[in-house]
Amino acid sequence: MFTEADAEAMRALRSRVSEDRLDLRTDQLPRPYAAEGTLAEGFGKAQRASWALDVLTEAPVVVYAVSGWADGRPVEEPVPAQEALQGDTDTAAAQAGLGHDAGRLAGLFAQDLRKTVAPARETPS
Repeated sequence: MFTEADAEAMRALRSRVSEDRLDLRTDQLPRPYAAEGTLAEGFGKAQRASWALDVLTEAPVVVYAVSGWADGRPVEEPVPAQEALQGDTDTAAAQAGLGHDAGRLAGLFAQDLRKTVAPARETPS
């Protein structure tokens, strides 16, 4: 999600997310985009199984990824990727590796955005 925030506002948002653990709360997650006429059409709030979120400070971007079952079935107990990656979590989403999926996707997007932003900052105006 691209924002219009400046670097200071993004740092403040990152701090708030970290301090208040907003990245672990299902009520703070953006709703999935269920594009009509696609396989994602049936993927809504009830299908979210695991998620990861990262607030970039190098760019006005919040990166998040949500994973769920490919067949669109609802999830009884969604779990943040951070928790799903711990060995003691026994939810179906964690055992199926959906935390790994969400965490890796968010990580790859954030990494690519950081690589793109770095050369832009180094280019003289």
